[in-house]
Amino acid sequence: MSRLLDLTDYEIRQTFDCLAGLGASSLGEDADMFGDTLEEAIQCGPRTHDLLFKLQTIAELKTLLACTDAEIDRVSKALLGIIPTVEPEEPPNWGSFPSLRAFWSAVLHAFEHDPEVQAQGDA
Repeated sequence: MSRLLDLTDYEIRQTFDCLAGLGASSLGEDADMFGDTLEEAIQCGPRTHDLLFKLQTIAELKTLLACTDAEIDRVSKALLGIIPTVEPEEPPNWGSFPSLRAFWSAVLHAFEHDPEVQAQGDA
């Protein structure tokens, strides 16, 4: 996927449509409106979407996490309205992640462990 580095923001949002949707909601510029911490904003993501969206998001996250760190950085800049690796001054105690890979791994974990996704896997 090294071609990701050459894509425009629009092309990245088209490639990762579900992740772009997260960047426009619980993980967007107003993420603090969705939770008291970054971890709560991540946990909010699966709860606000249907099963098909959740499954597609899991597939997109697995694709993204198979990329290099440079590609993850490029995609994250195009998709997110927040910078999850920086501890912002406001809101207090918002939290941060050591890397974008760690951030997206936490998002994947939240989606994979959603009760609706778990129930679908048991069926």
